[in-house]
Amino acid sequence: MSYKKTNEGSPTQEQGSPLRHVWNPNLYRLQQQAPRPVPIPRKHHVANCPLFYGLEFHGVMSHLEASALLKEEGAYLVRQSEGTNGFYTLTLRFDTKIKHYKLYYDGQHYVRDKRFDSVYDLVADGLVTLYFEAKAAPYIELMDSFNNYEKSPYMTLNRLKRRAVIGQANRKTDICMATESFLEKEKKSTEISELQTKELSVTDSATCETDAVDYDKPHAFKVHTFKGLNWCEFCGNFLWGFTAQGVKCEDCGFSAHSKCSEKVPCDCCPDLKQLRGVFGIDLTTLVKAHRTTRPFVVDKCITEIERRGLDAEGLYRVSGFAEEIETLKLALDKDGDQADMGPEVYDNINVIAGTLKLYLRLLPIPLVTFETHPALIKAAQLKSVPEQIVGIKDALTLLPAAHYNTLKYLMEHLNRVVQQQSTNKMTAHNLSTVFAPTLMPAPDLTKCGGLPGMTYEISALETMITHQQAIFS
Repeated sequence: MSYKKTNEGSPTQEQGSPLRHVWNPNLYRLQQQAPRPVPIPRKHHVANCPLFYGLEFHGVMSHLEASALLKEEGAYLVRQSEGTNGFYTLTLRFDTKIKHYKLYYDGQHYVRDKRFDSVYDLVADGLVTLYFEAKAAPYIELMDSFNNYEKSPYMTLNRLKRRAVIGQANRKTDICMATESFLEKEKKSTEISELQTKELSVTDSATCETDAVDYDKPHAFKVHTFKGLNWCEFCGNFLWGFTAQGVKCEDCGFSAHSKCSEKVPCDCCPDLKQLRGVFGIDLTTLVKAHRTTRPFVVDKCITEIERRGLDAEGLYRVSGFAEEIETLKLALDKDGDQADMGPEVYDNINVIAGTLKLYLRLLPIPLVTFETHPALIKAAQLKSVPEQIVGIKDALTLLPAAHYNTLKYLMEHLNRVVQQQSTNKMTAHNLSTVFAPTLMPAPDLTKCGGLPGMTYEISALETMITHQQAIFS
């Protein structure tokens, strides 16, 4: 891509170029112009020199003596003022002025928040910061006012890719709808049992919902130290400095200045390459990465259980073999939705049920989130069942969309389990007792000596299972 420069020094699109302005090199040039650190070595022996300082440490020295040694821009030394306790003083010259900073060491050198392996690196980063404050304050203020995400480099560079992804999803939806129509015609001309019809309906519904939902998901930004040259994907300006230059999303890799990240909408599209397995991953992150309505683990386990295990006595109550559950967990982490959980590999249905419970138990944010939990407890305490149903419906509006859809699917499944209670011996109350600690762990569980009372959690779940059609309609 080619650019020409405007009078203000910012790149603009050349005539005929297919894309708008992407990266702005102004701040990178400015960093190149910042003074370089010049350590001033001591010329005499210093007793009791700290091991974490080198020749830049001058021992006890007054600020006047230190100032006399710093004659060029970027020159610095470390000294100890008389009467100081617990810290040393970094003295440097910048913009013809002498500046003094309290300097600390806890395995790394620091003045404020940023940590550095050497004093030289600390000074280099500090000089860039001082230079930016002196030379680029108006420009940075103008950057802060930039608020057009649609014209950001991220959107510019990914527009064609996003269109391709959306087009692919639409084609899948069209194929799914055609398949569903064909299956409906086949059902009319074929006599099958009522149970088989329900199973096909559930399977078809799960398939057609795949790729149909695009959830809002906030970015998981964390302060990041970038190696090499990096630019903010929101405003297009250089991420200046040498450490902790900005933030990076742990799920999709989006990079930005800390202030710019505050303006980015909740449109994180997690990259499968960024995810480590399946278990222990945030639910919304997982479904966004796989472009599914629900976690594929939930769909695969429930489909397999309904295919061959609804009549298993003690389903979800009887534990499967721990070794086999761990093996299946590793297979799902490694192979994703291609993992084989058929009867030839796992003939014990309790292993599949145990894996589903393990997945739900390891969610970093429970399926029934901590924000929703108190509202559900309040609803469960209402006197009449109709009041409880209304209260639970209201409480579930607090759930993130991916959590709601997954809970709805799970409750529909558990309702079908209850319909087979004459053979599997699992009532709605039994299932609620099993699932309550997993789906609705108390928010203050870590502060409790043991599991808190789950009376109302069990009651709320039992109502959701029994009246799932009224609650989730």
